[in-house]
Amino acid sequence: METLPERDLAKPWLVLGGRELTSRLLVGIEQYTEPAVVRQVLEVTGSQIFITTVDPDNRRSSLLLSDLDDELTLDRYLWVGTTSFARSADSAWRTVEILHDSYGIEVFKLDVRDGTNLPDNRATIDTTGRLREAGYEVLPFILPDLDTARALESLGCSALRVMAAPVASGRGVPDPAPIRRIIDEVGIPVVVEGGLGSARHVTLAMELGAAAVLVNTALVQAKEPLTMAAAMRYAVSAGRLSYLAGAMPGDEIPT
Repeated sequence: METLPERDLAKPWLVLGGRELTSRLLVGIEQYTEPAVVRQVLEVTGSQIFITTVDPDNRRSSLLLSDLDDELTLDRYLWVGTTSFARSADSAWRTVEILHDSYGIEVFKLDVRDGTNLPDNRATIDTTGRLREAGYEVLPFILPDLDTARALESLGCSALRVMAAPVASGRGVPDPAPIRRIIDEVGIPVVVEGGLGSARHVTLAMELGAAAVLVNTALVQAKEPLTMAAAMRYAVSAGRLSYLAGAMPGDEIPT
């Protein structure tokens, strides 16, 4: 018989693209070069979504979907487009158009970053408005600012992705207070990502009350990516249960 905590872990936390998501661990795959590793990472993490992108400015390459389709059954996943290579609102919009026209993708993990690779909150709000008017589901990536979060909630975003630390920095959650404030005061799920370099970081992010976390570089750069993927999956469950148990939040979280 399932215990109450186990039932909570199995509950959907987000309905996206008509599918109920129960896995609270999202995985970026832009940095991988081997289709077999992508399949294994998705399987080990229990991911329910497949995140794909193109670089509209041709600055970098990524795995071919034809190669991935030979390795894993893509239809079992919810396809989510990402604009993670975009460094301007125009570039993000072009990415969306390409992914929609090529693959019919309707759900987008929106990144509009500036030249320093940090989210541009103002441009993110503007681009989100255009995407929502066009009928897309949007999960925007922002610096932890409550006014920005509220503006995006009012635009009808499916969820928010809030930066803990600069992408690929491995710094963890150095300033949890603004993230916790957003989690407490907006009515849509909050995903924490950016700088989550270890299972400890993931657990701490979930203890704040995050609905989910997104990891990428931590898996790619680990000596044993699949072992790290398993660690992250367990960390999500541990952090979620700790939050439900009423973990003491504290004002600072060590990196």
